[in-house]
Amino acid sequence: MIGNTFGRCFRVTACGESYGKGLGIIIDGIPAGMKLTVDDIQPELDRRRPGQSAIDSPRGEKDKVEIFAGIGQDGNLTTGAPLGLIIYNNDTQPIHVQQYRDYRYQMRPGHAEFTYYVKYGEYADWCGAGRASGRETACRVAAGAVAKKILARENIEVIGYVKQLMEIKCPEMSFEEIKKGLAEHPNHINCPDPEVAQKMIARCMEIKEKGDTAGGIIEFIARNVPAGLGEPAFDKLSATISHGIMSIPAVKAIEFGAGFGFATMTGFESNDQMYYDDNGDVKFKTNHGGGLLGGISCGDDIVGRVCVKATSTIDIKQDTIDVKEHKNTVLSPITRRDPTICGRAVPVIEAMVAMSIVDHLMLARGFEAVQRLDKEYTI
Repeated sequence: MIGNTFGRCFRVTACGESYGKGLGIIIDGIPAGMKLTVDDIQPELDRRRPGQSAIDSPRGEKDKVEIFAGIGQDGNLTTGAPLGLIIYNNDTQPIHVQQYRDYRYQMRPGHAEFTYYVKYGEYADWCGAGRASGRETACRVAAGAVAKKILARENIEVIGYVKQLMEIKCPEMSFEEIKKGLAEHPNHINCPDPEVAQKMIARCMEIKEKGDTAGGIIEFIARNVPAGLGEPAFDKLSATISHGIMSIPAVKAIEFGAGFGFATMTGFESNDQMYYDDNGDVKFKTNHGGGLLGGISCGDDIVGRVCVKATSTIDIKQDTIDVKEHKNTVLSPITRRDPTICGRAVPVIEAMVAMSIVDHLMLARGFEAVQRLDKEYTI
């Protein structure tokens, strides 16, 4: 199995399954001499951790992270070597394993079990979706916390929030209003408007009572990203962010700026007109492009929205197949699940955006260094 590494300069490799012993994360590209402790990582993991509310999975994981490599002996400073992190799984009781064993060969609709079975056969991990489980996103959040630490040195911020749950929408808010709302009115759906958040939670609970689950839309904003990040053609910043976000379980779509709204806009309406402000800095009258031109950052806020589907595990009987008996059957499993993934997905999306920006920031700085070398030396 390949495809477990993300990034080129800031390079994250993750491993671990839903019901395995734990999750491992190796991060290459950490700058030397940066102060880093568990306290920089744990708060982000706590935002994603299950079992904290009625709209989360009741799985009782603590998600306590340990740093086992990449920190020097003379304090909490990075050495420049790969950073090693581990998160142990706690709630993997035999009773829950047995629930998955009971319908091992019955393919759960909406899950990756069928494609994993086609690809890996009997060797595919069938317990809790194995490697395809949302459990693996804890790795992304841990790595994202490190990426955010690096971005903070550049005054770059990445925030996300639930903009819509089913038909309930959060009103338009400024970056400052979103940050303030999330800080002053914390809630498990991660919506900055407290009244709308309660409506979202109530709607989710209503759907949960019927044995079903809810989907929604998460918006992310990256502020103070310098202009010029991203490479032409295949390695655009927008492409890297899209790659990272679309690799998250349950994510089905992404758009930047006006997104699909461009389909009904004329060129004049959609173009972000430029001007010099009083300080001589380049500004844009609008941000329909979501902070990107040609897939490269233009200096404005990078804004995108992500569609997260409803949790695939439900309490409603569904038609499916038994791949061992080669017959049609009806599936009605009773296992733990999130009534909605949206709230817990916010820090995961922030993590992938942060990792993408750090990676391109390092690529750009490397290119700038080569440019300086070319001017100073004759090769």
